[in-house]
Parts: sequence; C-alpha cells; structure tokens
Amino acid sequence: MYLRNFMRYALSCVCFIYVTNSFASEQLHDHQENAQTPHINEVTLTPQQQQLANIKVERLELKTHSQTVYAPGEVKANGYASYVVAPRVDSIVVKRHALLGQHVNKGDPLVTLFSGEVASRQTEFRLAEAEWQRVSKMTRGTVSEKQLLTAKAECEVAYSRLVAFGLSKHAIEQTLTISPEKLGEYTLFALTSGAVLTDNFSQGQRVDSGIELMLIADESALWVEAQLSSNQDRTIANGSVATMQVNGNRYHAKVIQEAHTIDEQTRSRTVRLEVKNTQHSLHPGMFADVYFHFATEQAVLAVPENALTRSADGDWQVFVVDDDGGFIAKEVSVGRNLAQYREISGIEQGVNVVTQGAFFVASQLAKGGFDPHNH
Repeated sequence: MYLRNFMRYALSCVCFIYVTNSFASEQLHDHQENAQTPHINEVTLTPQQQQLANIKVERLELKTHSQTVYAPGEVKANGYASYVVAPRVDSIVVKRHALLGQHVNKGDPLVTLFSGEVASRQTEFRLAEAEWQRVSKMTRGTVSEKQLLTAKAECEVAYSRLVAFGLSKHAIEQTLTISPEKLGEYTLFALTSGAVLTDNFSQGQRVDSGIELMLIADESALWVEAQLSSNQDRTIANGSVATMQVNGNRYHAKVIQEAHTIDEQTRSRTVRLEVKNTQHSLHPGMFADVYFHFATEQAVLAVPENALTRSADGDWQVFVVDDDGGFIAKEVSVGRNLAQYREISGIEQGVNVVTQGAFFVASQLAKGGFDPHNH
C-alpha cells in the first residue's frame, strides 16, 4: 500500500515538471519570435558600410516627370527640298555630267539626252520662228492681221512645246542656230543645289518619259520617319522636340507631321521629324532610334530604376528608412517608364527611400536569410 502511494506521487511530479518545461519552452520561443518579427525584413548598416556602398536616400514626393516613348526610324531625303530628274519625253542618254554623291549647284548640267520627238518639235519651232520673222517685217497692207496673229501664235505654241519637254530658255534660243545634226539633243539642269542621291541610268540607255534618272536633295535638313506603335495613342504636337541616336551620335529633331492612318503591314503610324544636318554626318537610308519625351499630366510618385529590386518571391520592392535608421523592404507596384524613373504605387509619399545602392541593401537582406513576407 505504501509503495503504491509512493509511485502515484512520483508520477504526478514528473507530469508537473514536463508541463512546466513545455510551457517555459513555448514562452521562450514566442518571445524570440516576437523579438525578431519587427526586424524580419529590415537591414541595419553602419555609416561606414553606407559610405562604402555609396548609398543615397531621398524623400519620396509627388513630382511631374518626363515620359519617354521609343520608336524606330529611318533618315530620308527632305521631300520639300529635293526633286526627281526625269525626261518628259522618251529619250536616249547621251552623256552624264554629274556623278553619284556629287554636290551640284543650281544651274549645273546633269545629263544630256536625245529624242526624235524633241528634234521634230525643234524643227517646227525653227520654221514657225522663221515665218513669224518674215511676216512681221512685211509692210502693212501686204499681210493681213489674221496672218500676223496666226504666225505669232504658231511660233509661241512651238516654243511652249519645247518648254514642256524640259528645254531651258537658253537651249530653245540655241535651237535657231545649231546645226541640223545636233537637233534632238537637250540637257537637263539642276533646279536647286544639293547632292546627287541616286543616278539610275547608263550612257546609251533608252529611258521612258517620267523615269527617274537622278534624285537631287539638299542634305542640310533631312527627314526622319519614325514608326510609332499603334498602341501609342498620344498625339504628338508639331514643333515638339525629340531625341534621336544614329551610330552612337545624338541629335535633336523637330516633329513636323504626324500620320493619322495605321500601316496595314507594320501596324504602326508614321511621325515625320526634321533634323539639321550641318555637319553632313547624316545620309538618307540610315536607321535611327527616336525618343519622344512627354511630361506627365499629374504629379506622380516615382523612383529611379536603380531603386527597384526584386524580393524573394519576385515582387518589386524599395527600401524605406525607418525611425531607427534601418532599411525596411516595402513591396510596391510599378507603372509607366518616366525617362530614368519608374512610377510606383502602394507606398505613401514623404518617406525616405534608398535611391542608390538598393542592390547592396538587398544582398545584405538575402545574406540574413530573411523572407520579407514572413512565409
């Protein structure tokens, strides 16, 4: 009996000790867990560490930023300062006077052609001019007024036909004195100064009327045609300035026209810009990267791209400075690209955010093995 009571007492003591130890262990675990919770996504760095890592902190405020929209482009000849050299009648190329890439001045000869139609019209003009000179010298009474008017009209019509074929005034005057074997030859002259961008012909070649022989363009001001995605519904005002890059060089271009139709194949719309080419470093056919700049309509919260890092589960985050000087990871949502900045939401304005050195802070957070979301 005594032994039985003793065994019951011993078992009760063991149970009490076990429950007491378990409770104490739970209390210690909860205390340690609660002590770590406020700092589970926080990094503390010494001033020396911050200086070595070049960490910079800025106050997050609502500001108006510049938004950049990219579009591929191509440099083209200025259509308003260039023209196509083409015969106005079927002809044969006799001689070229200008070469590809050559800079020509207004009035310089470009190409000499021969046309049987021109020869026929020159002959008509010579006869009409001779008849007009004959009747105009006759005394009054020997020729009627109708004969005078008819001779004059026929001479003027013959002259106009040669003008329509592209002959200059000097060439038409020479028609009256040139030898018969030279009839039909005529020369096309530069109507403006510029560079020969194309010369699609060979000497002796037969060319139809209207076929392009040369393209002359003034390269001091060129066009850039940017292909803006149809998803961009912004209206780009004429006169706005864009930045473009060609072969690593930067230029400023001015918007002069904007198409209002979408290309069926590329699904893009064309925005035409004008760029000054005073150094003649740009040439038609070059590809360009065009950047349009817009100011946000309202003030927004935005941070530099370098201020954004990825959390352990892939979400965007920034580091906010708390009251104790530590850096706490705050998850944010990102929005538009605003030049070197990115619009963010999910955080209040007025807090101090790490704008430089965020990657170093994130690496220190990762070394500690912390999960910012307490998973």
